[in-house]
Amino acid sequence: MTGGRFVTRPTSYNSLPVTPSLLTVSVDLVIQGLDVETSDLKRLAKLSGASGIEQLDARAFRLRGGEPAAGIEELCAEHELDCAFVPRERGLADFRLLVMDMDSTLITIETVDELADMVGLKNEVAAITAQAMRGEIEYNESLERRVALLAGLEEHALQRVYDERLKLSPGAEILLKRTQALGIKTLLVSGGFTYVTDRLKTRLGLDHCHSNVLEIADGRLTGKVLGAIVNAEGKREALIRMRDKLGITRERIIGIGDGANDLKFMAEAGVSVAYHAKPVVRQHATHAINYVHLDGVLHLFNQ
Repeated sequence: MTGGRFVTRPTSYNSLPVTPSLLTVSVDLVIQGLDVETSDLKRLAKLSGASGIEQLDARAFRLRGGEPAAGIEELCAEHELDCAFVPRERGLADFRLLVMDMDSTLITIETVDELADMVGLKNEVAAITAQAMRGEIEYNESLERRVALLAGLEEHALQRVYDERLKLSPGAEILLKRTQALGIKTLLVSGGFTYVTDRLKTRLGLDHCHSNVLEIADGRLTGKVLGAIVNAEGKREALIRMRDKLGITRERIIGIGDGANDLKFMAEAGVSVAYHAKPVVRQHATHAINYVHLDGVLHLFNQ
């Protein structure tokens, strides 16, 4: 970092294509929080050497020319503020595809956990879910074990979960409406189930969804999944198919996820965002949003 310029490297900064004209990129510091104190903004501006503060909305601010410096991350963590160093000229309209995980990203619940609650097994299933999200066990094994516990559950429980328990993550509709207005295609990739993703596709106007199919016989879940399990590789392959269909490069893709099984598809995105995510995901993403809502993703780009 010299003279307010951020020197990128192909292996460490993947939010822009690495070409001779982009090896040196001007950056700003974006600060977001549910409660942002003016005094904290001033301290961050001083620490980062920012030349000015632009208010984006009530919860988001762009510190022009802010550079990485000691104490910034610590101050933000102490006051529950999200911080991100973003290329100054990176515009949202430059992107053509938004790829998102569903459970605990687009929506606030883990669908399979809520289904398990219908049969009094939520704690057991949630424990397996947590292991998979942390990357402690293989996703295929975790899904097979969780779905097996649902054997015998009546099909209408799926509708009950959708109607009674599913909630969109705060800011989800704002994010989708803004990206869709710019002509950005949307792809939902999920280890969840088509029963839910198909309904969300219609409700939110998503372009495509890729998820698991639960086997149902005589109105009850059999405890099995039909076809290949949509795991980390399945999510990645769905992104690649959509990318190739659109004829775009990875630099035009935004990927958002929260769990270890999202890492492969996020690695195929020019900009990846860890949303209220596990530590392993935050470590590998371009940016992390830990406190504000999903529409906070919009502030990482010029509008």
